[in-house]
Amino acid sequence: MPLMKIDMVKGQYSPDEIKNLMQVSFDVAKETLSLPDRDRFQIVTQHEDYELCLQDVGLGYDRTKKALFFTVLSTPRPMPAKKAFTKQLVAALSEKAGVRPEDVIITFATNHAEDWSFGMGRNHFINGDL
Repeated sequence: MPLMKIDMVKGQYSPDEIKNLMQVSFDVAKETLSLPDRDRFQIVTQHEDYELCLQDVGLGYDRTKKALFFTVLSTPRPMPAKKAFTKQLVAALSEKAGVRPEDVIITFATNHAEDWSFGMGRNHFINGDL
């Protein structure tokens, strides 16, 4: 049940391109993080170009306005799964969506199953529904 947030500069991708970015990223997450089919939670947020500052920590990357910032909020994942996700996501976005590898930033943040309610005001993992 990871929540994948994708932040981008407004107007850089068409609606169809955004749908493709979402599908490609879910397909990679499904494979590398072992997700079931209906475990898909994605939010795309578009910002004015002056609202994002995505520097490179001194690594020498030249980012464009088409840069994407992925935040994966998830229960703890093993290091090999995170590495596989990162590597495969950048490769898939490059191949299937034309996104430059230096324009992809990814971070993982941790939460726990008990932190989720999927509706009806129920804590589904705590209540034993899932």
